[in-house]
Amino acid sequence: MFYRPEDGHGLPHNPFNAIVAPRPIAWVSTRGSLGDNLAPYSFFNAVAYTPPQLVFASTSAKPDRGDTKDTLAQIRETGVFCVNLTSEALIGAMSATSAPLAAGEDEFTAAGIGKAQCETIDCPRVAAAPASLECRLVQVIPLLGAHNFLIHGEVTGVHIRPDCLKDGRYAPPDRLTRLGYKDYATQRDTFELDRPPGG
Repeated sequence: MFYRPEDGHGLPHNPFNAIVAPRPIAWVSTRGSLGDNLAPYSFFNAVAYTPPQLVFASTSAKPDRGDTKDTLAQIRETGVFCVNLTSEALIGAMSATSAPLAAGEDEFTAAGIGKAQCETIDCPRVAAAPASLECRLVQVIPLLGAHNFLIHGEVTGVHIRPDCLKDGRYAPPDRLTRLGYKDYATQRDTFELDRPPGG
């Protein structure tokens, strides 16, 4: 099969976001003048070590937030956000926070999720998350297409849940990933692979 995206794929569901998978999930928390917000994003990854940096993409809009959704609207307002990582135990709560609540409604409260305060920024984080990355906004990059934005942040603080540290390494019990469509997966099996010399 071959198709040009502008011509359509002819399938019952768009295969694109299932092809580039698995993808980690950024469960992004923000605080703004309307209150606290929490929402998942699966176009997400770390992009640099020093200083540590990450990106995630917001790809739709809500009528009460203009050209975007609550998350980006509040990041534009405050310049900070927190990326919380997910696990299988949190999948129900994570999914609940994708509901299109009105601006100002707190997803932490609506989904019964425990909050903790960030250290380097004025923002809540998911208390039960395996890890949380406090971020300061570097830039918002408009992407092709309506309502598509790439949010680039510098990590200013890192929280790791104590049971996710083993022998000095980050080792959560599992990692929740998005596969596309309505499909998710939990990753538990790992192996080590040495790089070539000088690699």
